Amino acid sequence: MAQPVVHFEVHGKDGKKLQEFYGKLFDWNVDTNNPMSYGMVAAGEGGIGGGITQAQPGGGPMVTFYVNVPDLAAALARAESLGGKTVMPPMAVPGGPEIALFSDLEGNVIGLSKM
Repeated sequence: MAQPVVHFEVHGKDGKKLQEFYGKLFDWNVDTNNPMSYGMVAAGEGGIGGGITQAQPGGGPMVTFYVNVPDLAAALARAESLGGKTVMPPMAVPGGPEIALFSDLEGNVIGLSKM
């Protein structure tokens, strides 16, 4: 896979309950030891890591996967040239990668990551 899926996120109204649900369902260790209580899930052998968290105010439930790309702006421009729309321009995550979001032709939101 030239540009691999590197991260997933699950957002919902009650982040803590979602963290407990997925932790119990899949025997995941969900680490919330951070200021945002973002539930980090480590990548297991052959898998990818991700996060489970509370949705932003006004936001609803969603599941997003992130694809690692060499250039966020170029990937957003390519998505737009194919009919997609930029949802969030590139931004730096404190202590993490740069990310951006776009929606596809059906409105699905996909994440981009530059590690």
